[in-house]
Amino acid sequence: MNELLEIKNLSVEYHTDAGVVHAVNGLNFKIDKHETHGLVGETGAGKTTTALSIMQLIPDPPGEITSGEILLEGKDLMKVPESEMYKIRGNKISMIFQDPMTSLNPVMTVGQQIEEVISLHQEVSKDDLRKKAIEMLEVVGIRKERIDDYPHQFSGGMKQRVVIAMALACNPSLIIADEPTTALDVTIQAQVLALIKDLKEKYDTSMILITHDLGVVAETCDKVSVCYGGTIVEHASVKDLFETPYHPYTKALFSAIPKIDEDVERLETLSVTLPDFSKIKPEYREVSPGHFVAFPLTLEEEGDDHE
Repeated sequence: MNELLEIKNLSVEYHTDAGVVHAVNGLNFKIDKHETHGLVGETGAGKTTTALSIMQLIPDPPGEITSGEILLEGKDLMKVPESEMYKIRGNKISMIFQDPMTSLNPVMTVGQQIEEVISLHQEVSKDDLRKKAIEMLEVVGIRKERIDDYPHQFSGGMKQRVVIAMALACNPSLIIADEPTTALDVTIQAQVLALIKDLKEKYDTSMILITHDLGVVAETCDKVSVCYGGTIVEHASVKDLFETPYHPYTKALFSAIPKIDEDVERLETLSVTLPDFSKIKPEYREVSPGHFVAFPLTLEEEGDDHE
């Protein structure tokens, strides 16, 4: 069996003063072992909420998982007690968050923070714990002499390297990278993404990469799911999606990418009204082998002819 993670009919709501927000609506997808799976879409599409659901970290209140199954190697994480989930986080599934500034404890050295992750999940002596922390720092390109430094002594890119070291410390089966380069400048983004890609292959893990950037998806992912309105509107291999985007929303994402060889006054916008997936359950059709699209495509009709 090559399947690592399967999400079935996941729905998540947030109860706010303004009413109920349907953040995720009947979402389904699978990830195989050793696969990098991209989740791409605009802010508010439900990508981070999906990741937090997998980790069982939806804040309750105001959040609530109202339906679904999250199967990790066949075990439904929705039915796992918190004491067992505590052991799974960091050991089986690790998460790299958007902003390394908020992921690190400012009053602990980076070495202590890596050691803490390891000690929570593995029986390791104090000496071996420090050796392992040094090893993980060196794996992400940080000199061992910096093990006793504090987060404020590192640049943004170096902080993110520390967070990656923490995520990989227990060699998890799945890494969830939630826009791991958003807080970094462009040149450092490229370095961090290359590092994540190399380490994923070295440690033979699967990865969910959450991003707005289709260029990052093209460079890093095997398969990609396009998210809109809390569900997946299109799913395919990266090659198929980039060569033959089908859904109007997917086409709009590609159209919104600036082209260096074209002079335009403004970027294109979506010219159709998409369904509210909290009220309409989409039907998925396989438009080519392994390429699935959610219908209806628009509110007015089932969709335009495929270009």
